[in-house]
Amino acid sequence: MAEIKFEIVDTIAVLSESSTGWKKELNLVSWNGRDPKYDLRDWSPNYEKMGKGLTLSNEEVIKLKEALNNIVK
Repeated sequence: MAEIKFEIVDTIAVLSESSTGWKKELNLVSWNGRDPKYDLRDWSPNYEKMGKGLTLSNEEVIKLKEALNNIVK
């Protein structure tokens, strides 16, 4: 399996933290040198390991924001 390279360009929000130190974060991440995308996933302390996550383009984030605005009162 090829090594996955990433760079967290910007931490937008830490949504939660578990008792083991893992954090669910929304970040702007560059994967394998590509343009950064919005990324929502769990990260271990020191970012040595990551959980499964969701990567979104700018357009997808805009649509998600609109959808959340419609359901959150």
